[in-house]
Amino acid sequence: MTDFAVTGAGDRIGFDRCGEGPGIVFIAGAGPFRATDATTTATAQLAARSGTSTLVYDRLGRGDSPAQGDLTLERELAAVAAAIEQVGGSAVLVGHSSGCSIALAAADAGLRVTALALWEAPFWQFAGGAARFEEDFLRHVDAGDLEAAQVEYMRDMPPEFLEQARAMPEWPQIAAGSRTYRADARSLAWVEELEPAERFQGIAVPVLTMVGEQTFPGMTETAARLAAAIPSAAVRVMPGAWHDWEPGPMAEALVELATSR
Repeated sequence: MTDFAVTGAGDRIGFDRCGEGPGIVFIAGAGPFRATDATTTATAQLAARSGTSTLVYDRLGRGDSPAQGDLTLERELAAVAAAIEQVGGSAVLVGHSSGCSIALAAADAGLRVTALALWEAPFWQFAGGAARFEEDFLRHVDAGDLEAAQVEYMRDMPPEFLEQARAMPEWPQIAAGSRTYRADARSLAWVEELEPAERFQGIAVPVLTMVGEQTFPGMTETAARLAAAIPSAAVRVMPGAWHDWEPGPMAEALVELATSR
């Protein structure tokens, strides 16, 4: 059954919470929400059985978290803060893809983050840089051309991803969802605005940077670069393929991270 919380910015988020114990909050990247993301739900349920309190929320503008206007990074961080409160006031943040940059921004902003688990962060991989990517993407969003915005967001992914997405009957809904990626684009650009050691100098909590056993070019290099820039970070190769993790091993890693202090 969906629960709800109101953020400090006045938005309402829908979420599922399971278990009791140290908190774990999952932050999706661009696109997914609970109804379409069985892997994250399964991971949260498994982790909850091992003595943690897990929370999966719908990002602003998705699923049970309807929101109007510009869905800024500040509003998304307020949603993360509200989610953390629901699991006891502090939590491990689990970022998936661009959710990694939101998780890092939350820790940098001083939210009560106990650790970070970052799955396949797509940093330092944009042709022309993330600032140019954000500018190009938001130009389409602000003009109301959400199909062009979706295409722009996928511009550096393998071309077959876009071809497959456009062939799906859900393509209009997928494209409409691009309005919810503003925080993703901003946080990805935020990462690159400073050199890594300077950008992440305020991150003192344990950080686990993870990639799947089968992954895309650049993901392993990004994980290593994050670990080099953050003294508290470590890299782990995990069971998983093509940007998705396997729930069982991921749940075990998250429980270890949440209960090791």
